[in-house]
Amino acid sequence: MAATSARTLRLLSIFGTGAALTAEQLAARLGTSVRTVRRDIDTLRELGYEIEAVRGVGGGYRLGRSSRLPPVVFDEDQAVAVAVALQTAPTLLSGIRENAARALTTLRQAMPARSRIHTEAFTVSAARNYWEFPAPPIDAGAIGVIGGAIHRRHVLRVDCTGEDEPTTLTLEPHDLVVWAARWYLVAFEPDADRWRALRVDRLAPRTSTGRTFDRRDVPHGDPVAFVMGTHDRGDTPAEWPCRGSAVLALPAPVVARFAPGGSTVEHVTDSSCRLTLGAWSWAGLAGLLLTFDADVTDIEPAELRQALHSLRTRIDEGLGPAR
Repeated sequence: MAATSARTLRLLSIFGTGAALTAEQLAARLGTSVRTVRRDIDTLRELGYEIEAVRGVGGGYRLGRSSRLPPVVFDEDQAVAVAVALQTAPTLLSGIRENAARALTTLRQAMPARSRIHTEAFTVSAARNYWEFPAPPIDAGAIGVIGGAIHRRHVLRVDCTGEDEPTTLTLEPHDLVVWAARWYLVAFEPDADRWRALRVDRLAPRTSTGRTFDRRDVPHGDPVAFVMGTHDRGDTPAEWPCRGSAVLALPAPVVARFAPGGSTVEHVTDSSCRLTLGAWSWAGLAGLLLTFDADVTDIEPAELRQALHSLRTRIDEGLGPAR
C-alpha cells in the first residue's frame, strides 16, 4: 500500500508539469507497467482529480484545467531543485534572502519526511572566484513589476539610467533573461520602432500604464539569442584592478556573444569592434583577449601591451627553437 501511494503521488507530480504523456511514457518514468499506470490513473480519478484522455497524434493523459494539485507534492529530485533554487536565489535578487529562507522552512514543514530529508541534505553557499564577472543582485520589487507587465502584456514606462543621460522609455516588455549573472529585459520600443535588450539594474519601472499590446515575434525567435547577440545592451565595464581595451577583427554581435560579463562591445565596422574588459591581472586580461583567436589592434593601455609582449616571450621560450 505504501509503495502504491508513493507511486500515485509521483504520477500526480508528473501530471503537474501540464504535459500530455502516453501511458507508455508514464510507465517508463515510473518504472512500472502500462497496466499499473492505468490503474493508478483510475485511483486518481476516484480521488477527484480530473485526468483527461487526449486523443490523436501527441495524445495521452494530462491533468484537467479544473484540477488542483495538493499543497506540496514533490519527488526527491524536485525537492532538491527547490532547496538549491531558494538558497541560491539571493545571489541574483536582492531583498529576498530572509523571504527565501522562510519559504524553504515552510516547504520543508509541509513536505513528507522522505522529501524533507533530501532538501535538508543540501546547504549551499555561493562564493565568487577570480574568473567571474557578476553584477550586483537585482531588486526583487523591480523584477515583480516588470514580470507582471510581461505576463499581462501591459505597456511599461521606465526611467533608464543606462543611456548617455537619464531618459524615460515606453516599452512593450516581452521576456526577462538572466545571462552572465545579469538580468536583461527584452522589449520592443514603439517610439523608436526597434527591439531593445536592456539591463534591468539600469531601469526604474513606473506604475503600470494598464494599456495592453499584442505580442510580437522576438528577433532570432529566441530572447536568449537576442540578448547574447546584442552588443549595445547597456553593459558597463566591471570594476577590476586591471582594465583595458582593443579592437578585434570580429563583428560586434559575435564578440558580444562570447565576451565575459562586465565587459562592453562597441561597433567599429561591420567586421570589427572594440572590446573593453577587466581582470584581476594584466596577464589575465591579455589571455582573455587571445581567447577570441582574432587579429588585435589599437591595444590600450601600455600595461596591456606589455603583458601581451610578456606572454609572447614566455610562449616562445616554452616552445623552444622552431624546427
